[in-house]
Amino acid sequence: MADKKDYYESLGLNKDASDEEIKKAFRQQAKKFHPDVNPGNSRAEARFKEINEAYEVLSDSEKKARYDQFGHAGVDPNFGGSPFGGGFGGGFGGIDFDLSDIFGSIFGGGGGSTSRSRNAPRKGERVRTSLLISFEEAAFGCEKEVSIQRIEVCDDCSGSGCKKGTTAEKCSDCGGRGVVTTQQRTPFGVMQSTADCPKCNGRGKIIHQPCEKCKGLGMVRRNRTINVNIPGGIDNGQTISVRGQGNAGVNGGETGDLFVTISIRQHEFFEREGTAVLLSLPVTQQRHPEHKRLRTRRSIYNRKRSSPFFTDKRTKRTPDKIRRSRRRRNRSKEKEKTVNTEE
Repeated sequence: MADKKDYYESLGLNKDASDEEIKKAFRQQAKKFHPDVNPGNSRAEARFKEINEAYEVLSDSEKKARYDQFGHAGVDPNFGGSPFGGGFGGGFGGIDFDLSDIFGSIFGGGGGSTSRSRNAPRKGERVRTSLLISFEEAAFGCEKEVSIQRIEVCDDCSGSGCKKGTTAEKCSDCGGRGVVTTQQRTPFGVMQSTADCPKCNGRGKIIHQPCEKCKGLGMVRRNRTINVNIPGGIDNGQTISVRGQGNAGVNGGETGDLFVTISIRQHEFFEREGTAVLLSLPVTQQRHPEHKRLRTRRSIYNRKRSSPFFTDKRTKRTPDKIRRSRRRRNRSKEKEKTVNTEE
């Protein structure tokens, strides 16, 4: 896990990339390395999973902010192998941030709201992936399987983080709240502030014998295959929501949802434009096999003579020369007529 690739690098982006750039890069990479496009290619499949994991984090504003600040440790519970989840809320759910905590700490409100929000049930985070389907499947609907990675409750400890047969000890410094309150006298009065308990790292409990499978986190990351129903008439770029197939909730909270973004493979002849389907067919002009025989030699000869580029093969004369010769012939005939009349 320490050698995990940077998410921005996985999508070929800079760290200052916008949401549109992230979405565009994900679609391009997903079409290129999708398992349907590269059947039997294990490298392409691994690259596709890497792209999905990167987009799942960078497309979520909260996850992206944690990743930009803490790296993989801010979004991946298994990163670093810390049995107590570092200092980021046990490795799941990120850092609690409440304006009431700030004003409460300044004006003497204490840290009660922080402890309630920290220990309250929270819904699991969403999981994003993409799916490439054919034009026919998009038009008539289908059922597909998608492979995802999601966070689930550890089966061995049932999410407690403790080894079987053991229980966690309530933190004596914070009384199980996960935060401690400190007071400081200033010229303006007594200032009160709250912070994560340093003894239990903000969890409110101390695990002396952590679970070997989840390392005391209570959660593990697993690969799952989910069946997704694609409705008929879905458009390229639309997203389907599958309830209850995302990451597991924290402190008994509801499971998150799975979001599947649909990409439609381009058809050879059909093209969609809104709700209309357009058909493009190549049309070639073919002449009747008896066409040449139906035209007489005379018509062909007359047609050619009307062209300024025509040259009579028999006399080697152009149309201008032919017209001049006709005029000379007509003049000579007129002269002959005049002579005959005088006689």
